[in-house]
Amino acid sequence: MTQVAKPALPDHLSIDSKSPHFNEAVLAHQIGIRLNGVEKTNAEEYCISEGWVRLPAGGKSKDRYGNPMTVKISGKVEVYYVEG
Repeated sequence: MTQVAKPALPDHLSIDSKSPHFNEAVLAHQIGIRLNGVEKTNAEEYCISEGWVRLPAGGKSKDRYGNPMTVKISGKVEVYYVEG
């Protein structure tokens, strides 16, 4: 089985296709995110250099565009490709 070369992980990445930080080539692979050493499986956006992760706020609240509300949590962000 041939390994496909994975693109370098960007400093800032979003799963929202309307965001300027959306990168389909990177999102084609499974990505792991740790915030302060804790695995985050529901992150919608991250920025390593600024040290934050955006997560769903929960509940039924929506922003002015009809998207679910999110919260930005600060800390040490580690991003990696999940093997397997």
